[in-house]
Amino acid sequence: MAGYIEQIEKRRTFAIISHPDAGKTTLTEKLLLYGGAIALAGTVKGKKNSRHAVSDWMEIEKQRGISVTSSVMQFYYHGNCINILDTPGHQDFSEDTYRTLMAADSAVMVIDASKGVEAQTRKLFKVCLLRDIPIFTFINKMDREARNPFDLMEEIENELGIGTYPINWPIGCGRDFKGVYDRQRREIISFTANNGSREVEKREIELDDPELTGLIGEELRNTLADDIELLDGASYEFDMEKVRHGKLSPVFFGSALTNFGVEPFLEDFLRMTTPPLPRRSDAGEIDPFSKNFSAFVFKIQANMNKAHRDRIAFMRICSGRFEKEMEVYHVQGNKKMKLSQPQQLMAQEREVIEEAYAGDIIGVFDPGIFSIGDTISVPGKVFRFEGIPTFAPEHFARVSTKDTMKRKQFVKGVTQIAQEGAIQIFQFPGAGMEEVIVGVVGTLQFEVLEYRLKNEYNVLINMESMPYQYIRWIDSPVEDPAKLNITSDTRVVQDLKGNLLLLFTNQWNIGWAEEKNKGLELSEFNTGSKDE
Repeated sequence: MAGYIEQIEKRRTFAIISHPDAGKTTLTEKLLLYGGAIALAGTVKGKKNSRHAVSDWMEIEKQRGISVTSSVMQFYYHGNCINILDTPGHQDFSEDTYRTLMAADSAVMVIDASKGVEAQTRKLFKVCLLRDIPIFTFINKMDREARNPFDLMEEIENELGIGTYPINWPIGCGRDFKGVYDRQRREIISFTANNGSREVEKREIELDDPELTGLIGEELRNTLADDIELLDGASYEFDMEKVRHGKLSPVFFGSALTNFGVEPFLEDFLRMTTPPLPRRSDAGEIDPFSKNFSAFVFKIQANMNKAHRDRIAFMRICSGRFEKEMEVYHVQGNKKMKLSQPQQLMAQEREVIEEAYAGDIIGVFDPGIFSIGDTISVPGKVFRFEGIPTFAPEHFARVSTKDTMKRKQFVKGVTQIAQEGAIQIFQFPGAGMEEVIVGVVGTLQFEVLEYRLKNEYNVLINMESMPYQYIRWIDSPVEDPAKLNITSDTRVVQDLKGNLLLLFTNQWNIGWAEEKNKGLELSEFNTGSKDE
């Protein structure tokens, strides 16, 4: 018993979130370097360089130098077992990112020191607040020209409504970046850029050491002394309880690309975070240290290995210990089963595992039975974890296959990609699947859909943009959808589970539908309850 509790206590599971190009994938790789999980970091955007970021495995990601899907990576550092969920930073992949945050116990928010808080960061931050999880801030790219650190702090507080507490403070920026001052240890850590190797030369020196002026220059020393005096007198008090509930964000400055400040960040992060948190279910909170195994599906990915045409369901273990060949219960499928080919993943690389613990992410072979949000438990302990919300798409297109002889491949392809959650599929009531309406959160997902249908299913498609911007699920019973009093440019559609929805071109039409149809109830999210 003690052994498995000790294993769970070692676990830390967090997501890294950011606006595009803030340096999230680079930070992920440097963390993996410190954990010894990889020997050399890939260059995310180096077109001439044959290496690619470890966490970017899909072919389109390598071509475009962006993260399209969420990756899962595990490594060990100083006795801790760390699970990183590397989320897509591109603004067009927020749906997958939202769900991935449901599997994390804390979040690391990466902010570009020259750009500050950006639109995508705000969206992701809101999901973190819903989860009531700790949020750590890494202000990146201090080796380039950066905004005043006090201005960055103020922007985070004003834009995101969260307090900030700088754990360290930058000394200069750009070419003059000399390192960081650790406020808790009250010493300066001076770094030297070393082209991404694992070991970083560092020198620790106290603020009142006479040698400091020679190390950073008199001007930077005076600025630092003034800044520290101001911080000590005016900043928030450090309150661990507020950190744990996402009310106060510990802030770190550094440069992931040149390794400035990455290792101190990792060490402080591990010191401040907790083992896996309890999860809410319809049977109350599930204790991670319970001896009964439980998990939920938060991501499904088809064709991770094109040669094997496989499909992997990613599960976050919420309690207990998983053992290979153990019998589990799939609650939504209402049947006992064994999880086939349990694996832990390093992006595309996989390793079959014998055991895993609460906090870990495992991938299992999915023959097509799992859906996002499904609960896995031990037989006899049946409950459901809270559903993962389906977010309303904002862009729509009519999609059909160019070759009618490939209808079967087309239906299989769009259905599987929809089950992964990257797209949502709708039909006109009574119509078949020869033509579907595809809804996405961001328009680049249309490009990914076309690319994957061509490369993974050998299907070429016709795609026609549709003018709709809003979608609402119909929550109230409707006898005959054709009799609804709606505007001429509003359409009734249904999802793959038969739920009725309305597509609108503008907000005014939504108000018309609600006003002209007595008892009509519309909702912006599908939390999963309609599908039960």
